[in-house]
Amino acid sequence: MADVRIGVLGATGPAGSGLAARLAANGFDVVIGSRSKYRAMEVRDQLVERWADHRLVIDASDNVGASDADVVVIATPWDAATSTALQVADHLKGKVVISMCNALARVGPEFQPLVPPRGSVAANIQAAVPKSRVAAAFHHVPAKELGDISEPVESDVLVCSDYRSATEVAAEIVAALPALRPLDAGQLSNAAPIEAFAAVLLQLNIRYKTRAAVKFTGI
Repeated sequence: MADVRIGVLGATGPAGSGLAARLAANGFDVVIGSRSKYRAMEVRDQLVERWADHRLVIDASDNVGASDADVVVIATPWDAATSTALQVADHLKGKVVISMCNALARVGPEFQPLVPPRGSVAANIQAAVPKSRVAAAFHHVPAKELGDISEPVESDVLVCSDYRSATEVAAEIVAALPALRPLDAGQLSNAAPIEAFAAVLLQLNIRYKTRAAVKFTGI
């Protein structure tokens, strides 16, 4: 699975760049994508410099170039996810597309989940690119810990999709990252509560000044 080329769209943010670095550190061929190729190159250089001892091999391109990869992850802000997918829709045909976006808003001291069209960001992306196979994953992995590749992140990762093949591909990628365990969470309709629960985790992290992740017992 490590020979699969993975494009991360919107990879200049904390979650996207963290995932890109962790994938590259575990042998995946990764290309960082952004609206600006030069911004992607800047972030790529920062990651390579920060983790010089890991000798990360990461390419950089705009979102169109990154979407030419075998598997594509959408890590943009949630309100840009669907428009980004539409812009590169021709490049996503037939591919597994992983959405890791959470629709959240900070209201006063708390985070609250929002309800995107079709109930979740992942479902909205699937409707926008019907010739792709969308899976939802990585929603509950803390971005800061994801980007600290000197340590493993211990967390379960809920994966859901309307396509068995997309669930399997996303789960294989998750399983290739040390201490992350993929769990099949069913159809894409379950992305709505999965995304919304990220607001609870953020609130816990703020209240207890920690970086909570999700672990299920009995499985």
